[in-house]
Amino acid sequence: MAEKAILFDSSKCTACKGCQVACKCWNDLPSPAAGEAKWSGTHQNPIDINGDTRLIITFNETEAPAAYSTKPIGWAFGRRSCQHCDDAPCATVCPGGAITKDEETGMVTVDDSKCIGCQYCKSACPFDVPRYYNDGTFGKSIINKCSGCVDRIGAGMEPACVATCQPDALKFGDRDEMLKIANEKVEWLHEHGYPDACVAGNDENYKTHVLHVLKYGYEAHGQLENPSIPATVAMTQVMKPVTGAISGLTVVGLGAMFALAAGYDRRRLAYNPETQDTLDYDTGEVVQHGDPQDSKSVMEHITENLPFGKGGKNHE
Repeated sequence: MAEKAILFDSSKCTACKGCQVACKCWNDLPSPAAGEAKWSGTHQNPIDINGDTRLIITFNETEAPAAYSTKPIGWAFGRRSCQHCDDAPCATVCPGGAITKDEETGMVTVDDSKCIGCQYCKSACPFDVPRYYNDGTFGKSIINKCSGCVDRIGAGMEPACVATCQPDALKFGDRDEMLKIANEKVEWLHEHGYPDACVAGNDENYKTHVLHVLKYGYEAHGQLENPSIPATVAMTQVMKPVTGAISGLTVVGLGAMFALAAGYDRRRLAYNPETQDTLDYDTGEVVQHGDPQDSKSVMEHITENLPFGKGGKNHE
């Protein structure tokens, strides 16, 4: 299967928010009940993605090109969600394996059952995308972000947001084909009076699997122009071998303690002051007579039943 991509064409978007609704319906995400939703002061609602909302359409006003003087205000609609980075830093830093890249499609998917709530992914994401919800267990925060609808793709369907888009502002297909369509549309926009139009998501140094045709340019649509992997991600990679070595030593240490515990003499003993005998409580066997000072060290007592070492029975 060729790498896939979602293409968002802002010049076709009517901001109907059908994609937002489809995302919530397919992924069974809650929405505020009637009366709970509050006016944010803008048509952009909610104001940002959150623990219950993986996708929003953004509303930004900009000046229309001079060629369109009768229409001085231009709506620079945008699509805010996971960009599905080709070299996803969120997946790189995730210690629990909750975030992984689907190699067949390129989509960065999530298994929230593996999330430990560390939120490293949020600090690693250049687009500030990962959000969290409270799973009700000791206040633990669990990641919630666009999964790329890999379940639908695997069944031969389009992502839910794409399937519902009426003005055809969202497309889905092989990445190379989506990029070709995007470049052709930008050329058309340049020819028709939109000189700042561009394609986002195909930076040579930072490739994503969500492509954007930005009618008014990066800034007007609130899109990050030069994304880069944060330096903290590289530090995490450097620390992984160290962490692995420490983990290895921990395992060795636990193994050694288990071995020591396996050889420890767990007999229950009882002392008879009349005979001055120390007896095995379970068998009645005399373990030693009298009450001399113990000449063995604690370690010798621990290791005396092991098959190796100075105190081992096989060493005698």
